[in-house]
Amino acid sequence: MNETAMQEITTADLLAAGRGVQVIDVREGDELATGMIAGAVHLPSGSVLERAGELDKSRRIIAVCHGGGRSGRVAAALTDLGYDADTLVGGMSTWEAEGLPMVAPE
Repeated sequence: MNETAMQEITTADLLAAGRGVQVIDVREGDELATGMIAGAVHLPSGSVLERAGELDKSRRIIAVCHGGGRSGRVAAALTDLGYDADTLVGGMSTWEAEGLPMVAPE
């Protein structure tokens, strides 16, 4: 087990982290219609482990889904692989409820 456990971070934590983190949106493609966090990369939860090599292991990763469940599992799996990965508590539902900016998926 990795010494650094995956953490649940808040929207304020994520905003404070700025560009120093990699945000991965692990929702399915049809869930992106509501918008994404600017700068986030779309990696559906089912493909994250096979595409983990696309992530920068030297940067902290914040996984985001709709409500926090899938992203928590993805962050825990990435942590087990040696990545510094956390999850956004409440996911995009909380982000949207707080009126934070979203962009259309690319």
